[in-house]
Amino acid sequence: MSANTPRHSPGTRQEAAQLLSRTARDLPTGRHEHHKERLMAYIEQTQRTQEAPRATTPRRLRLSRPAIALPALAAAVAATVIAGTALTGGGSGNGPVRPATGPALTTEIGATSPHGVTRLLDQASLTTARDAHPTPRPGQYIYIASKTADTFVRTDHDNTSLASHALHDRQVWYSPDGTKGWLIDPAVNDSPEGETLSLPDEQGNTPVAGLNHPSYDYLAKLPTDPETLLAKIYKETAGHGNSPDQEAFTTIGDLLGESYPPPALTKALFKAAAKIPGVVTVNDAVDAVGRHGTAVARLDDTSGQREEWIFDKNTHVFLGKRTIQVEKASGPEHLIKPGTILFTSAITQRAIVNDIKQVPAQNS
Repeated sequence: MSANTPRHSPGTRQEAAQLLSRTARDLPTGRHEHHKERLMAYIEQTQRTQEAPRATTPRRLRLSRPAIALPALAAAVAATVIAGTALTGGGSGNGPVRPATGPALTTEIGATSPHGVTRLLDQASLTTARDAHPTPRPGQYIYIASKTADTFVRTDHDNTSLASHALHDRQVWYSPDGTKGWLIDPAVNDSPEGETLSLPDEQGNTPVAGLNHPSYDYLAKLPTDPETLLAKIYKETAGHGNSPDQEAFTTIGDLLGESYPPPALTKALFKAAAKIPGVVTVNDAVDAVGRHGTAVARLDDTSGQREEWIFDKNTHVFLGKRTIQVEKASGPEHLIKPGTILFTSAITQRAIVNDIKQVPAQNS
């Protein structure tokens, strides 16, 4: 068993296994290992507290995406506990399963400005309107390819350290209605062949599409008036995250990342984001494959982490996004120093294909 796997009772294993099939697919892109490790720390601390009643009760862990419920995080742990190994590390995904032991990813922290947010997002909206955006038909699949990497706190009983998944390829396929799909990501899958995302799951559950797990059909029905859309986002994410504004910004960022919003909705998302208090621009930001761009960003005052959406400086095409630590962290996260890249992703291709695992030709 992996060194970072906590000691669970049989009952915990069984419960986590049941949670896995219901909730694992709801974890945000690229965050599975990050949340898994931090939940492991919580479980390990909780069990020690139960075994020693006079010990100090562990504080509630602050997650980078607190909208993810604890059962969903337990599901990510279950995959590791039951399999008896850590999730795979970086690389092409063609090798054996390996734990994530890479060094922390770091970057220079770019300076921010409160000016230019609306202008940049308006320019990105115009680019979206000009781009070809075919509508997927029933029986087709939305294909999104990206390169991702992340850094997280690894817990081995009483010892904590930073580890990372090196930059690696990620490929997803989704049917327009969201009921069929496939994922290939060596930081998530136990097999290089990937795993199904098709519904219903093993318990017969078919989750209803929503802001945190959208299908194309769901996105096509969202309001395209920016104020109405933003009000809906605030309402449906109420009580999640470290603040309503940060959760709204993160939710929009997730929709811009690994999904396929219709052009009218993308434009509305950009304009809605410009209305969120605290949003700034970053003159120079770098995506996961080294492309420099200008970013729209927002700092989470609670965690000290800044989420950045990176756009090409000339064409204003959305390149990808990243989350970096910009302020000193405390508690179990004190090892995460300012300049640490917690998550980074670069979109390399979006396309409509006719079958699961079909890969379109790269643009010349």
